[in-house]
Amino acid sequence: MTQIRTLLIGTAMTAFAATAAVAQTTQPVQPVAGVNTQAQLQTPGADVAPAAPAAQGIQPVTPAPTRLTASGSPDPLVQKREANAKANAEYRASKKASKAELKEQQKAAKSEYKEQVRDAKINKKADKQAADNEMKMNLQSQAGVQPDGGEVKH
Repeated sequence: MTQIRTLLIGTAMTAFAATAAVAQTTQPVQPVAGVNTQAQLQTPGADVAPAAPAAQGIQPVTPAPTRLTASGSPDPLVQKREANAKANAEYRASKKASKAELKEQQKAAKSEYKEQVRDAKINKKADKQAADNEMKMNLQSQAGVQPDGGEVKH
């Protein structure tokens, strides 16, 4: 019995909220003060069609779209659902920020690694060149000291 009563009360509140929302959106738009406007009333059977506001150089005033939401429902299930939705949105935003931060860190680490590899290759090449030069110098100095046909003893 209480479930039926709750269902009927919920349906009535939904119908009331929908009626109030429709009533709010169908209110006539008030003209803006300070703008040259003409109040045009149309009577049934009138032969003269009123001029369109755009033809007069005036843009029609449209109300800003409003989002209709229930504010602070006392129903604990609704409160839980709203809290879960808010927590999920915060989690998604946090996860997205963390993912972006991780990508940035990985990008920085990768560029640092590439720089280290590049420096290591340059150092290796320089070390090899220095060793080759040293070996050539040793060979030239030994060739100048050795008598002709002599062997080098180590």
